[in-house]
Amino acid sequence: METWKDYQKKNKERFLSEMIELLRIPSISAKSEHKKDMLTCAEAVKQSLLASGADKAEIMSTAGHPVVYGEKIIDANKPTVLVYGHYDVQPAEPLELWHSGPFEPVIKDGKVYARGSADDKGQFFMHVKALETMVKTNTMTTNIKFLIEGEEEVGSPNLRKFVEENKDLLKADVILISDSSMLSMENPSLDIGVRGLSYIEVEVTGADRDLHSGTYGGAVANPITVLSKMIASCHDDNNHITIPGFYDDVLEASVEERALMNKAPYDEDEYKKEVGVKELWGEQGYTTNERTGIRPTLEINGIWGGYMGEGAKTVLPSKATAKISARLVPNQSSVKMTKLLLDYFKKIAPPSVAVKAFEHHGGEPYMTPIESKGYKAASKAVEKTFGKTPIPVRGGGSIPICSILEKELGIKIIFMGFGLDSDNLHSPNEKYGIENFYKGIETIPYFHKYFAEEQIK
Repeated sequence: METWKDYQKKNKERFLSEMIELLRIPSISAKSEHKKDMLTCAEAVKQSLLASGADKAEIMSTAGHPVVYGEKIIDANKPTVLVYGHYDVQPAEPLELWHSGPFEPVIKDGKVYARGSADDKGQFFMHVKALETMVKTNTMTTNIKFLIEGEEEVGSPNLRKFVEENKDLLKADVILISDSSMLSMENPSLDIGVRGLSYIEVEVTGADRDLHSGTYGGAVANPITVLSKMIASCHDDNNHITIPGFYDDVLEASVEERALMNKAPYDEDEYKKEVGVKELWGEQGYTTNERTGIRPTLEINGIWGGYMGEGAKTVLPSKATAKISARLVPNQSSVKMTKLLLDYFKKIAPPSVAVKAFEHHGGEPYMTPIESKGYKAASKAVEKTFGKTPIPVRGGGSIPICSILEKELGIKIIFMGFGLDSDNLHSPNEKYGIENFYKGIETIPYFHKYFAEEQIK
């Protein structure tokens, strides 16, 4: 019988080529002009599932971009794994910083450069090719379902309703997600949780129009100055967030968990070199790994106002706007935190300006227990192909749908990502290692094998 490795080795170039074709589709969910591209990408995902051996695959409508559902059922008595991923991608701007076209994939130094390569097309496509491998080698040990959505990058606003209305269709024993990363190929890890998210926008208005900065400057409040001061007040000299109540619900990590987290290999000089900074910045009293995993944060994602065209224009602007996000940790509620942030920015504004603040989207933090059958299966699978037991870590990013999936379907989520933090997710020159891609396809079938074995223990 042909083995997994034999089949994957024989078809590896085709696997990579098919993934690259998927990356050419500009499936940007945040931009309405890409609605047609979203449908094109959904169709491509559907066809890839069918070609890989799914019994059925269909595009299912939502109030926004559609969901692609697929399944391969071999035996109703065997455990079922639900694979979650997303085919939508972040906007590619600023385009001038890309070394090559964001939707014109380029292979360089063993990596594929393209928007969506690591987040999340390259990663969910590993599961599609793992399915093909198991089908073609007649080695499936579980039933497999796929839920590939098109709105993760805009907060999954319509997926809750979809899940609520399709509980029977999505019924499974565990959820497997590869929209995450590992420490390195030399030191594999598994995320045991992701942070939540609260994302708001704040608009400050002064005069009812732009004013001459000479005639009115010093007499009328400048919204950019006011907004900058409001934002600056949110952190103290120790980079601790000063918003009253911000830390009230934080579940503090234990001494043991912090010790385990800090066993992960870490080279500060290499970290600084990778991101191009001379010094690191963050809340005092915590290591870099802790700051990006177990601590909540408040970040400014964009700020603008006034004249931003070529040359000079001396105006006192009418408006200034900022997009602000908070990453949340266990016990923090995105609903509560969003209200806290909105109320805070309205409260601290001086009477010389008017403030509008509103929510974009949010999501809850999520943790998965390392004693669960799913985690044990993932750990054994990674150890099998990497030769090392993976280190459990907390991811710094957010997957808004996680808490909803567990609540509605009543099952745990396992994160088994093969990307790296240095893959430039959401940034210019996003990339995904070809070795990582192949390693994922090699490892995923072992997860299904070991999970089936765990279920009968």
